Amino acid sequence: MSAEMKQSEEEVTFRRAILTVTGSVQGVGYRYFTFRNARRLGLKGWVRNMADGRVEVDVEGPTDMIADLADMLKEGPQASGVELVELNWLPWTGEYEDFRIRR
Repeated sequence: MSAEMKQSEEEVTFRRAILTVTGSVQGVGYRYFTFRNARRLGLKGWVRNMADGRVEVDVEGPTDMIADLADMLKEGPQASGVELVELNWLPWTGEYEDFRIRR
């Protein structure tokens, strides 16, 4: 397999996504829920609370695993009340080494 073909397959298979979660998602363990599930799926990136009450997730990995995480985020932990999960796909960069909670 040529290097160009391998690179092309990685671009299709691995992606980056920014997810923005709206609802009752702060102070209910939502970041830890995201952290735990992203790590379990082998994803890399971070999650943080936003000043406007939403939660932001910047994640990289296999496209299907990111889609699985997005589905989990729609449910959230038991105490949360998710209203909307926005998912914006971006090209994969490979810049993250693990998944973290940002403060």
